Amino acid sequence: MPVKKPEPTDVDSRTMSGIPLKVSYGPADLTDRGWKYEEQLGDAGSYPFTRGPHATMYRGKPWTMRMFAGFGTPEDTNRRFKFLLENGQTGLSTAFDMPTLMGYDPDHPRSLGEVGREGVSVACLDDMMRLFGDIPLDKVSTSMTINAPAAVLLALYVAVAEKQGVSPDRLGGTLQNDMLKEYIAQKEWISPIRAHMRIIRDMLAWCTETMPQWNTISISGYHIREAGATAVQELAFTLADGIGYVQLGVDAGLDVDAFAPRLSFFFDVHNDFFEEIAKFRAARRMWAKMLRERFGAKNPKSWLLRTHAQTAGVSLMAQQPLNNVVRTTMQALAAVLGGTQSLHTNSFDETYALPTESAAELALRTQQVIYEESGVAAVADPLAGSYFIETLTDQVEAAAWEYIHKIDAMGGIVRAVEEGYPQREISRSAFEFQREIDTKRRSVVGVNKYVTPDEGDNIPTLKIEHEVEHGQVARIKETRARRDDAAVTSALATVRAALKDPQANVMPPILAAVRVNVTLGEICDLFRAELGEYRDPAYL
Repeated sequence: MPVKKPEPTDVDSRTMSGIPLKVSYGPADLTDRGWKYEEQLGDAGSYPFTRGPHATMYRGKPWTMRMFAGFGTPEDTNRRFKFLLENGQTGLSTAFDMPTLMGYDPDHPRSLGEVGREGVSVACLDDMMRLFGDIPLDKVSTSMTINAPAAVLLALYVAVAEKQGVSPDRLGGTLQNDMLKEYIAQKEWISPIRAHMRIIRDMLAWCTETMPQWNTISISGYHIREAGATAVQELAFTLADGIGYVQLGVDAGLDVDAFAPRLSFFFDVHNDFFEEIAKFRAARRMWAKMLRERFGAKNPKSWLLRTHAQTAGVSLMAQQPLNNVVRTTMQALAAVLGGTQSLHTNSFDETYALPTESAAELALRTQQVIYEESGVAAVADPLAGSYFIETLTDQVEAAAWEYIHKIDAMGGIVRAVEEGYPQREISRSAFEFQREIDTKRRSVVGVNKYVTPDEGDNIPTLKIEHEVEHGQVARIKETRARRDDAAVTSALATVRAALKDPQANVMPPILAAVRVNVTLGEICDLFRAELGEYRDPAYL
């Protein structure tokens, strides 16, 4: 029996981020657009870095397998860190609980019921010392997913390193510290936008001088995508945020080549396999052009977009949860083929709770199988020259530039966020995506297609006991009881004075404060008092 060919309407309706897809691609898709190898591709490790940031890519060394971890007490997470390191993880990535993310101590009324639930509870120097106990900070690369209180967590990390005899210039790692994406998507904020951009400015200046191996800002598209953005919107709004941070540093009097090489990125990886590969390739090319042409950067390291990637949490489903292993594997492979430098693979059980140890191990093994067994790491950018990949990369780039030009015309990303422009665009895309699932125009296996009785109740889940919160509350009270009150009062006054003085840098007084056991909540309360509290205009 002959195979029925698809109707043209079936084919024409298929898109990626609104970009229509043809049935097949050929040489004309490149030559008709005047596609030039040198301008569009070049070699891996060379401008415009479409093919990857390094000439040898993973043949030189594997990407950093940086599994996100954090729950319960600092001791709980410390044990998980050590477990992952013993099983082949090559970098630490720290998840903090909601009170920490919002700048509250464990005993604050707003922390009730949330301590240690979504990540690790850290509120003072003692907590940070227990979190990294017996882990030499000059031997590991540490990422911390923290934004509004990022200055405080960085100071705590530096203070712990000092106690280990490690100076700040020897520390390597990344601080997320991307407040623009918080206002756009994740909504974990303290102070108004422009006030908080001043804190980021101070951190950028201080780290450029004091911590040359540290990535001060990880410009994060991940949360933008998780909020419902398309791949093109994720790319465009993330790079627009990056432009905002570079401009912030330049306006502060910093040489772009002094700080741009220490900016990094963080992208999501979703199920549209080829679109994700194209997104990573387009991102590198666009950033290289921006830094060289827009900001006049002369150091090739400034042109280089270096990125961490994480598989899509929002793509994980509670129904038939073992299907999530397949989704994560596919997404991880796309990130590798796209040229990521660092990767976290989600655990299949995350729709129910924080990952169990065995689920986290399986997620790590997923990366190791891809690296050790698949052969994809042997060649830099193995899909280069594919008619489809090159066409899609160009189309994703062109669509992202349209958004960036529109943001520029509005006066830049800060003004665009204040007017709610990225937020509205993401909301529309999220609504349309969910409508496609609800109407079955988009298939989700186990959810709206191939549905079977729910099997999720049979998988083990991680439980955070109430004793975690009780213990952290008792410890923070004990810290306050045994510290030098006069030193604390003096340190807080110094931080307050720095916040009041727009010419001062807030990092040195914050570091001095955490050394004498001033807590995270106490410093963030000064942010609230002196800089104000942000209110989402959508709810005013």
